[in-house]
Amino acid sequence: MRNLKLFVFLLAGSLMLNAQKAETPDQSYELGAKIEEMTITDGGTVIIATNDGLAAIKPGQEGLLFNFTDYGKINPETELEIVSGAPYVIVSKAGFGVGLVKKRSIIDYMSGKTIFNAEENGWKSISRTKLFLSQNRLMVTGQRKVGMLFPQALAMYDLASGKELSQYIFKGTKNVMGTPLVLSDGIIIPTTKGLMKVDMDSGKVIWENELKNIGWMVADKTEKDIYAFAETSNRKNTKIYKIGASGTSTWAEERKVKGQISNFEILPQGIAVVSDVADTGKKGLAKLAASKAESKITLLSASNGVDLWEKAPKTQGYVQHFYIMEDGILFGIHEGGINKVAYDGTTLFKKPLKTGENILTMATTPQGLIYITSEDANIVDLNTGDQIWKKPLKFKRANRVSSDYDKKNDKYLILADEKLFSIDANSGTSELIAEADFEGKEDPTDIEVRDSGVLLTSDQNMMLLDWDGEKKWHEYKRAPGKSAFGAALAGAMALASAAASASAAYEAGYERNYIGQYTARGDRLNNMSQGMANVSSASVAEMLKRFSATSATQDAQFVLTKLDDGVGLMKLNKDTGVVEKEILLKDKKPEYEVDEFGGMLYYKLNDKTIYAYNLKK
Repeated sequence: MRNLKLFVFLLAGSLMLNAQKAETPDQSYELGAKIEEMTITDGGTVIIATNDGLAAIKPGQEGLLFNFTDYGKINPETELEIVSGAPYVIVSKAGFGVGLVKKRSIIDYMSGKTIFNAEENGWKSISRTKLFLSQNRLMVTGQRKVGMLFPQALAMYDLASGKELSQYIFKGTKNVMGTPLVLSDGIIIPTTKGLMKVDMDSGKVIWENELKNIGWMVADKTEKDIYAFAETSNRKNTKIYKIGASGTSTWAEERKVKGQISNFEILPQGIAVVSDVADTGKKGLAKLAASKAESKITLLSASNGVDLWEKAPKTQGYVQHFYIMEDGILFGIHEGGINKVAYDGTTLFKKPLKTGENILTMATTPQGLIYITSEDANIVDLNTGDQIWKKPLKFKRANRVSSDYDKKNDKYLILADEKLFSIDANSGTSELIAEADFEGKEDPTDIEVRDSGVLLTSDQNMMLLDWDGEKKWHEYKRAPGKSAFGAALAGAMALASAAASASAAYEAGYERNYIGQYTARGDRLNNMSQGMANVSSASVAEMLKRFSATSATQDAQFVLTKLDDGVGLMKLNKDTGVVEKEILLKDKKPEYEVDEFGGMLYYKLNDKTIYAYNLKK
């Protein structure tokens, strides 16, 4: 009996120990200035804007990674750029004149090292900086001090070391007007006098021409065919020029497309261009006379620039998806509709496919092309456009549609309108397997296939279903109110928006216009990290390790809720719904950020202090 009492006492003590709240942080950071804003970067580093400058926290590291106070208070909206998909932050202070920057620094937020400082490098003002990630290069243009003078200059720096590699000083009043194009044997620079190609190693001008007002350029992989783009003064149209390796125009005249270019692809046949015509805002008869607000798709001949399509495909909306395929171009329209056109201009689908609005997903499957919109879903034959499923899966116009692939049962699972649909990948037969009734006036927003079943989640609800749609368990944690910082930020989702522009993606070698296979969510994240693997940089490599590692949300979900002793964060197991950890935040309306991928909670204790908690423990 005595031994039994001792066992019960020890067991109770163990339970009390496990139930203690993890209030003591893993790290505490004193900023020494008022905290204005916190942002979790793709690499997991937290960037903090204060009334004294810019600071950073690296997960698990004691003390601040850096505290940049050279420029004083930084306005996050106008003076700070966190480069998407790369480990850099750009801090700027404006000077006199349109587009001129008096001060600019670029900081590697993985190492904490300042790799470029305009003043320390002798720049009086900066007109533009451009990062070439695949080449580990930084290009800077502007006014630079040379002796007693401040001529216009262009310089290249090594991104890893910050070392200056080369410089070109412009003569006279010549000035950079657009974004230069870096090639293997030099740089083509758009200037006020025309284009010029410069050998940056020797400073020799290789060639010049008189093409003015060029905004940006791209080259094919051989660098023999170069396309230059210039918007008209009213920005309603774009002129396209083609020049050869020697700088001479290879088209007899420029070609003009309506609108501003939003996407393009260089092909053996020429260049395929998507341009968007903006809504004029006009009404009545004036609107009828104006260009329709929609995308235009054009294929210009490589040899002479002539439009290879006598009759351009009708879009009747804006192109949301644009894919280059072996036999033609496949595109999807935001307002609804999918079509495919051969390179000779003939339509490959029997007729344009009608779909619901907002095409969320277009991907290949063994049965054909799967599409999921805010209103319907189906698989279609990529050769004819015929629907594989006899009837499209239809639902009300949903605010959120989520999907996942069940490899075990070879089924597509689509969540919309609180309903879970299952579609057999082989037969195409669909069935409604569950209707989720969430508490707290929430609808399920995400779906995830687990070994234990199908998990449906929202901010405050978690529900696990078996393979027949029967509920295994449901957990609801009441919301205490929204964080002033906007609650959670998933690093994986931040990375998904890494493509800043079509030209930048093209230069980096991303195959952005090639359709991929529909895979499970884990595969999709792995594919994203592989797309950046060609960038050779220690900091980029460290950033990618984060995405090759196991996500903190792989087996747990973090929920802010009201605990017994106040507001706190709760960690729940995705397979069992069991609470694995609680962190009490002594604040009715806590200001915090959650890195759901890295598994860190950053809590603003007061105006100058941040607590960090490791949620993986």
